Amino acid sequence: MKCHEVDYEIFGSDMQVVEVELDPSETVIAEAGAMNWMDDSITFEAKMGDGSKPDRGLFGKLVDAGKRSLTGESIFMTHFTNTGTGKRKIAFAAPYPGKIIAVDMATLGGELICQKDAFLCAALGTEVSIAFSKRLGTGFFGGEGFILQRLRGDGMAFVHAGGTIVKKELQGETIRVDTGCIVGFTGNIDYDIQRAGNLKSMFFGGEGLFLATLQGTGSVYLQSLPFSRLADRVLAHAPSAGGTSKGEGSVLGGLGRMLDGS
Repeated sequence: MKCHEVDYEIFGSDMQVVEVELDPSETVIAEAGAMNWMDDSITFEAKMGDGSKPDRGLFGKLVDAGKRSLTGESIFMTHFTNTGTGKRKIAFAAPYPGKIIAVDMATLGGELICQKDAFLCAALGTEVSIAFSKRLGTGFFGGEGFILQRLRGDGMAFVHAGGTIVKKELQGETIRVDTGCIVGFTGNIDYDIQRAGNLKSMFFGGEGLFLATLQGTGSVYLQSLPFSRLADRVLAHAPSAGGTSKGEGSVLGGLGRMLDGS
């Protein structure tokens, strides 16, 4: 496996964008709708598949598309190619605030397992597929269901997550994590779900019923603010269907709605 060798630069702090530099004839693949801007002479095409196996037939591409539909992603990926004679740049950003992680797949053993909406873009040659959870309990209670994303390759890949990103290097240790706070981990890390303490702690501790257990030797990426947690907090403080409001600032919010006529 040999991926295209792309250069990149990440801009911003909390709402980041990655700008990828392409040499002539180089290609980067991305999720649909992730592109922000691009230089002239970069052409793009929606294709069924990631392009890692160009000799794959129509049936194989349909199988890959079906697998991608299981993750909730579009069955098409967008391929951006520099058709000019000099270097050209193209930028990608996540659909919600957070950080972008640049991952050199060659230094991680060529494989990264990540949450199903973490993938942003990667150099052509990177295989983007799905990974089924090995254990029944992991599938039911792992927060991401049975399906995770698997990235394979030897080039640069970019994934995004919410809040602050922490990379931990495990050397045979075990770490327990809130299931939503996992961004990704290398293929030699064992992933399991265990009960979060005793029954009282499970139901009244506020940490959920189950915690993820990561064990082995390899790299683990964690996020401090999963998008699901942010969305839950926003919905909890949003006005209800009946027009009432609750949460911080509800009195001032009511005055504001009176002033603007709502």
